Amino acid sequence: MNKIVYMCFTTDIIHSAHVNIIERAAALGDVVIGVLSDEAVAGYKHFPLMSYKDRFNIFSHLQHVSRVVEQKTVSYAQNIRELKPDYVVHGDEWKNNYERPVREEVLALLQEYGGELVEFPYDSSQEYTRLEKAVRAQLAIPDRRRGRLRELLELKPLITAMEAHSGITGLLVEETKVITGGTARQFDAMWISSLCDSVAKGKPDIEVVDFSSRLRTVDDIMEVTTKPIIMDGDTGGLTEHFVYTVKTLERIGVSAVIIEDKVGLKKNSLFGTEVRQTQDSIEHFCDKIRAGKRAQKTKEFMIIARIESLILEMGMEDALQRAFAYVKAGADGIMIHSRQKKPDEIFTFVEEFRKIDKSTVLVVVPTTYAVVTETELMERGVNIVIYANHLTRSGFPAMKRTAELILQNKRALEADSLCMPIQDIITLIPED
Repeated sequence: MNKIVYMCFTTDIIHSAHVNIIERAAALGDVVIGVLSDEAVAGYKHFPLMSYKDRFNIFSHLQHVSRVVEQKTVSYAQNIRELKPDYVVHGDEWKNNYERPVREEVLALLQEYGGELVEFPYDSSQEYTRLEKAVRAQLAIPDRRRGRLRELLELKPLITAMEAHSGITGLLVEETKVITGGTARQFDAMWISSLCDSVAKGKPDIEVVDFSSRLRTVDDIMEVTTKPIIMDGDTGGLTEHFVYTVKTLERIGVSAVIIEDKVGLKKNSLFGTEVRQTQDSIEHFCDKIRAGKRAQKTKEFMIIARIESLILEMGMEDALQRAFAYVKAGADGIMIHSRQKKPDEIFTFVEEFRKIDKSTVLVVVPTTYAVVTETELMERGVNIVIYANHLTRSGFPAMKRTAELILQNKRALEADSLCMPIQDIITLIPED
């Protein structure tokens, strides 16, 4: 009986390096290929250009492949325990990158019954680099990017979005990955916050940064990233202006806009009733939603209605009444906001809303109630979690402390520990 050789692939573009490593693995025994599920690929690398079914079929027809199975997570544990392969084959690049925990788990599992890990030198050929750039280019095309948020919502029970306010913060959101508990994690989308955009420009968060300037920020981010973008649309402005906002955002490839049901001069929601804020009428806000939906040219773009009732202490009944009215008016999702330190009122809203509406997308922003976990939110029916300002808030303390240390010591040495090596920053920036 031939020995079993197990390999796992995420790729949706097969190139010569893949064929070569499979051929080398076949010299050890019968090759079984594990194809990562679409959900696992989306969490591990990038949104798959080809579906799991298509990738499965491609590997099934390759020479030297004896069998193809699904690998549901980045962790090899389930498949290794079921197949008990004599060898697991992988490139050697995972020794020193973020996949190292997966490698260590594989080694421990193989040691249980005497299996062996075989690592071939990683192929970093120019052809592979060219293909990777081609994949990124395809994912960045506006017509493909726009619909990816909806695709992810079909694929995953919970989507996470991190704020970005520049090209470099966009790259941080794009490239940051971790592996924990056998699962690969990265952010699914980017949130373009008016607060963070204003702060980056040294302006107050009162919609003083005009729409054209905000579009330049979106363009800077879209130029170097591929993830779907959710845009903070503030109040949406006048209904007559909002329809053009929808048309513009949809055309450039933004996936969704979130508008809040307030009128007048914008004040940040987290001030609550400490400052004068006026909530829009249900009828007028519904008219704005309907006008925006009529302006759409595609089915992919989403308009999400943000409800301020809990922020303004108008009560749960008012929040739910508005939510159902906004959905009836055509809103693709509801964002419920709170400034409480605990998530209790968010839990109550979600549970009451889900008793009647099982499918409309629900969005939350756990800024003040940061104690809540994504699992707790997902189990109650939340679909999107937005980390709305954390890169901005974490960056400023480090920059302020760096400036203080240099002033105090009249040199830069004491500040070095707070600074990322310049080579790491340069490496983060892709070369075309």
